[in-house]
Amino acid sequence: MTRKLRMGMIGGGKDAFIGAIHRIAANMDGLIELVAGALSINNEIAVESGKMLFLDPERTYLDFKTMLTKEAAMPADKRMDFVTIVTPNFAHFEPAMMALDLGFNVVIEKPITFSLEEAKQLKAKVEATGLTLLLTHTYTGYPMVKQARQMVKDGALGKIRKVWVEYPQGWLSKLSEREGNAQAAWRTDPTKSGKSGCMGDIGTHAANLAEYISGAKIEKLCADLNILVPGRALDDDGAVLLRFDNGAAGVLMASQVAAGEENALKIRVYGEKGGLEWAQHEPNTLLVKWLDKPTEIYRAGGGYTFQSSYMTHNTRTPGGHPEGYLEAFGNLYRNFAQTLSAKIDGVQPSPESLDFPGTEEGVRGMAFIDNVVRSSQSDAKWTNFEI
Repeated sequence: MTRKLRMGMIGGGKDAFIGAIHRIAANMDGLIELVAGALSINNEIAVESGKMLFLDPERTYLDFKTMLTKEAAMPADKRMDFVTIVTPNFAHFEPAMMALDLGFNVVIEKPITFSLEEAKQLKAKVEATGLTLLLTHTYTGYPMVKQARQMVKDGALGKIRKVWVEYPQGWLSKLSEREGNAQAAWRTDPTKSGKSGCMGDIGTHAANLAEYISGAKIEKLCADLNILVPGRALDDDGAVLLRFDNGAAGVLMASQVAAGEENALKIRVYGEKGGLEWAQHEPNTLLVKWLDKPTEIYRAGGGYTFQSSYMTHNTRTPGGHPEGYLEAFGNLYRNFAQTLSAKIDGVQPSPESLDFPGTEEGVRGMAFIDNVVRSSQSDAKWTNFEI
């Protein structure tokens, strides 16, 4: 490529948390530039946000349909290459489908859609068009998560037997959705978030991480969902027993009422020979625990002999400099951009560049929500993981 990829954005205007995160991540490697946006359903905020981001006023749109239609009509050397959708769950499907129909690649916040049926339709559309979709399951972008996955794949732990994954937060310990917290308001509203709150919001992250590192797929589960804050409409806490297709057993816990917790995502994977432990609060560290020798501490950076190509491809700084949330997000965008640029140039992307979540993970995430809710409603019975 002799130019930057051109990005449009739907949602993510002034004061929107995740929109700013996406823009930082997209800008991190100098491969992408923001050229257009339909940044808010509020016209005043949309225009003001466009000015703050120095967008061409002609490419600051008041709704996504106008943006996609007008961008598609532009000359090839002007129009955007892809669109990033950072709206709440219920507003993912329609703009994503329209973008694909008009020939635009897509980046989309998770969960991928409002329902499993929408996710299946979106996956089929991506396959039919041959376009590329990135789903921002951020935690798969961390270097030491890449290292853990590769070690499991290489058989360093032997056959995987057990997976523990937990994601406690405390930010919904009060009825914040009725106290003016906009993030809480839509995430706890069934008409905007879907049939699950906590499990849909962060339980899907935990499930995705468990499958990504272990290389196995969930095939059965037994779930217990709870509403622990009186007056809330959707689950704010839950636990799930898991069975994987390789015979491994698992436990998944997610809670947004663990008072005092921030984003304490943690995973442990155990095989016949040893285990791995990774926590987002200490992202540069991977603990490698052996059956017959002392625990080893693996650190990102430093040029150690254990490092896989997938880890080094996604490591940005020398040893001792934390590789955090923004860098992991940036890795997803960089891998997507490298893949898209290679496709435009007619060359094969590297395996490391192709390592980012897409529609397959999106469909499985929505199926996880459906199956967890179904199991919990059946009085926590074992439920086959159906898609």
